[in-house]
Amino acid sequence: MLKVVVMVSGGGTNLQAILDAVQDGKITNTEIVGVISNKKDAYALTRAQQAGIPSVCVSLKDYEGREDFNRALLKAVDSFEPDLVVLAGFLVILPELLVKNYKNRMINIHPALLPSFGGKGYYGLKVHEEVLARGCKVTGATVHFVDEGCDSGPILLQKAVEVKHGDTPEVLQRRVMEEAEWKILPQAIDFIANGKILFEGGHVFLGDSI
Repeated sequence: MLKVVVMVSGGGTNLQAILDAVQDGKITNTEIVGVISNKKDAYALTRAQQAGIPSVCVSLKDYEGREDFNRALLKAVDSFEPDLVVLAGFLVILPELLVKNYKNRMINIHPALLPSFGGKGYYGLKVHEEVLARGCKVTGATVHFVDEGCDSGPILLQKAVEVKHGDTPEVLQRRVMEEAEWKILPQAIDFIANGKILFEGGHVFLGDSI
């Protein structure tokens, strides 16, 4: 049984997609053992409570400095003893030790087709604003493993989404979530839970390809 901790800063729509997929049997061999947020008012914490899942808030505001916060965040993750850490909209620079300790055991969902529109500053509506400004015809979402860089880890899954005439950043954001993020993040967890991935040469191979 894969023990998963989900880390999220906001409303937790991707968290809900994961919870629903576990409930519906689309994610198998998996238990969501905890939810961590850096925002006390994050609705994701309410979603966790409603689902009966232990949750904790680790806010930078509660600590004197970044080092104290980093230690508390690492302690919170370790306390759940997870096999996999899922970043589902967690808008915090991760402590180096956390990334190192969970190498190849931490994944992130990004609302674009990496390596396009990724890296420092590319999160939330900013991504979709830039996609529209560039005149892209296709965008999408990416699930990747987390490394020491920013959106630079090995890609696990991607799904394309059409950009339509008249789209606003908000409309496009919603379509990317519905058509890509809420589908490939649960799928990625299921692949990992059932041993359907292989690391080779800095790349990830999955499903029928291994």
